[in-house]
Amino acid sequence: MAIVEEAEQGFIPQKKKSPSDEDKRKKKIVPGSLMKALMRPGWGDSRPSDGDQVIYHCTIRTLDGVVVESTNANNGGKGMPIRNVLGKSKMLLGLLEGIPTMLKGEIAMFKMKPQLHYGEDDCPITAPTGFPKEDELHFEIEMIDFFKAKVISDDLGVIKKVITEGKGWESPREPYEVKAWISAKTFDGKEIISRTQREPFFFTFGKSEVPKGLEMGIGTMAREEKAVIYVTSQYLTQSPFIPEVEGYEEVYFDVELAHFVQVRDMLGDGRLIKRRIQDGKGEFPMDCPLHDSLLRVHYKGMLLNEENRVFYDTRSDNNGEPLEFSSGEGLVPEGFEMCVRLMLPGEVALVTCPPDYAYDKFPRPANVPEGAHIQWEIELLGFEMPKDWTGMNFQSIMDDAEKIRSTGNRLFKEGKYELAKAKYDKLSHAEVVAVQVLREFNHVNPQDDEEGKVFVDTRNLLHLNVAACYLKMGECKKSIETCNKVLDVNPAHVKALYRRGMAYMEGGDFEEAKSDFQNMIKADKSSEPDARAALLKLKQKEQETKQKVQKQFRGLFDKKPGEIADVGAEDIKDKTVAKEPNKGEEGESDDNNSEDSNEVVEDVRQARWFSFWPSGRKLFSSLGLERCTIL
Repeated sequence: MAIVEEAEQGFIPQKKKSPSDEDKRKKKIVPGSLMKALMRPGWGDSRPSDGDQVIYHCTIRTLDGVVVESTNANNGGKGMPIRNVLGKSKMLLGLLEGIPTMLKGEIAMFKMKPQLHYGEDDCPITAPTGFPKEDELHFEIEMIDFFKAKVISDDLGVIKKVITEGKGWESPREPYEVKAWISAKTFDGKEIISRTQREPFFFTFGKSEVPKGLEMGIGTMAREEKAVIYVTSQYLTQSPFIPEVEGYEEVYFDVELAHFVQVRDMLGDGRLIKRRIQDGKGEFPMDCPLHDSLLRVHYKGMLLNEENRVFYDTRSDNNGEPLEFSSGEGLVPEGFEMCVRLMLPGEVALVTCPPDYAYDKFPRPANVPEGAHIQWEIELLGFEMPKDWTGMNFQSIMDDAEKIRSTGNRLFKEGKYELAKAKYDKLSHAEVVAVQVLREFNHVNPQDDEEGKVFVDTRNLLHLNVAACYLKMGECKKSIETCNKVLDVNPAHVKALYRRGMAYMEGGDFEEAKSDFQNMIKADKSSEPDARAALLKLKQKEQETKQKVQKQFRGLFDKKPGEIADVGAEDIKDKTVAKEPNKGEEGESDDNNSEDSNEVVEDVRQARWFSFWPSGRKLFSSLGLERCTIL
């Protein structure tokens, strides 16, 4: 009985693997329909299998010995062998079954009934004109070579054979700079390009400086890898490497990837470019300072002008001391930090940066003109990863969290909302670790002790600061969701009600905003001045919105059937962003709130009128059209 129960609980029926198209085709093979005769033995003991590229000559004869067609030059063919990838190429059924039985160098004769070659029902290959597909035929196959193939293009026009494995996992891609020894020959061994002995060929990936198929193959190679890349005519594009490609049906490229320089288009528009000029230590990107870290760099800053004037060099202008800064805190220009985060220790990189990612949005050195394009030569000396809070006590975690929160608040006030949000997100991890610490010390109800209250207050401030970031970034819905994390625990939290009300107001949900501001007064009488100011602002915004909507749809419902209401230029202008209110009109500084004077100052600068359009019934209601029939 126990065995039966175990079987009932543990047995999961395995799904049968559905047969492939090739498996279904092979069921058509019956005894006597495919016969093999060995004409010349091969060597070795390995035979081709799925995923292998097979290279062979094929000569087809009638049973009387008349040659129907051949790839072999000795039998009237072009001398170009057939290349197929088992399991991927479309093949005659007889060859699909027979070729996997052959050894390298072997020549075999396959006698096939019509249903095993072009006479097969639904044959995937179209028979040549005049081909005797209803006859029994002899297929003489000479197996030249087979090997595991890397399929580069789905149509099998580019195939790679690895000769020697490379080092590392990284492969070149646009716009990397590549050096490789390359030779090229046709299928019959005719040399097109000889391998250069002194210097490898240099090209920039993605610039069409080599044929398309060759570049696709090199794009799968690692440093120092050796490979043969088979490229058919449709991928033999003209290039400086092979100016003339006309007449080549297929070319074999023998490639040794000597080196490539990592070049990164950081923005995707060619403006911010990082070019590695000296390799660092470690594996990219695992050993890069991707996370917030303490970084030590030497750098030289140059103006991208005719003189390339150096305006700062840490080795001469900083007493030879490197620059030390914490990433993620807005302490260096954005383009500078973006590139350093993708460097390895010991790496030297040349960074070309546009003004808006250099000093246009960052304190500009006196000797750097406004709007200047900058080039930095940066060497990453090393970095220290951030503290691991695991094993630390509660107070230490909270001290670190307070430092991070203060940095986030500074970034918020500087208008760097995404960086500020990243800091607050980091605090979420501190929150998780702190909870674990409290539980380890049997703090089942954190609200009942002092440490627990510190934790809850810090968590609430975190959520409200994140909500403020979302509001500044125009993501009202996320701001509301974040405020709800506080209000779900404490529905009477005044700051959370205030912040959510502001988010509702910016999102156009005026009734919800009004409810939150009124609930502030019910929860805490001392918040009434702030709530009243918010309600006044809400009323003004509601009136402004109603006026804009009425103006936008002026005359829309006054026209007779078939007439079209005109929208003038003034109506279009009204779609622009509302004028920025001054700080005195806001009346919503958290510094005036006794709960925490250090929290981020709420300062909603812009109100995009698109964002608070009433929708559906609210829109018609604001127009004074309570009932409307759609014809």
